[in-house]
Amino acid sequence: MNAAVSFIGGTNGNKKGLAATLAANPGELKLRASLSDTNFTDGSTINLDDLLLSVEKPGSFIIDFDIPKNDAQFQFLNTFKVEGKQVNWTYTHVRNENRTVLDGTLLLDTANKLSASHELGSVNCKLKYSYVHGGLTTFEPCYDLANKSWDLAVSRRVLGGDLIKATYEASSRVLGVEWSCSSLVNDDGRIKVSASFNLAEGLRTPKLCVQSMWNFQA
Repeated sequence: MNAAVSFIGGTNGNKKGLAATLAANPGELKLRASLSDTNFTDGSTINLDDLLLSVEKPGSFIIDFDIPKNDAQFQFLNTFKVEGKQVNWTYTHVRNENRTVLDGTLLLDTANKLSASHELGSVNCKLKYSYVHGGLTTFEPCYDLANKSWDLAVSRRVLGGDLIKATYEASSRVLGVEWSCSSLVNDDGRIKVSASFNLAEGLRTPKLCVQSMWNFQA
């Protein structure tokens, strides 16, 4: 049985936090225990109100148990072919909210894909197109049918693995910029720096977030 531990530590403004995930792979299943939003703003405290347990069979299902909220989320995944094109779909149901979402992705070729996400019983639906240019730059326009607005994400890989990404949400007028690179301390870790600008409020100081991720295998 393989096991892995992941940590994400970061700061968002004057708030600091730590998230940890313990994963084990007994046979075909993956078991995870996650603890998030552990804040250290007013001293070192561990918040067990964000404990999440997960059971996953890759490519088949994922079940998340939110222990404090006594809630569960069920995901079922499948892949099939339509006219020789691969289609990936996911069925997600959240028990307490009684909310069901269907997600589907059509892989047209190695550079182009179409995606749709729809919440059953509502008008919430998003359509997204993804195009990868030269294997390095990705363009992802998305149309939100509920808000009748466009979102756009553009990302590019540079320096052999670093990723620069910019996003814009037309409905909220929020512009985001993100840079991530490999960690110099942990071979499997990453460092991410992001900033968001609310253009509806004018040119003000952006919200900054810095995250460092460490992965350990056992």
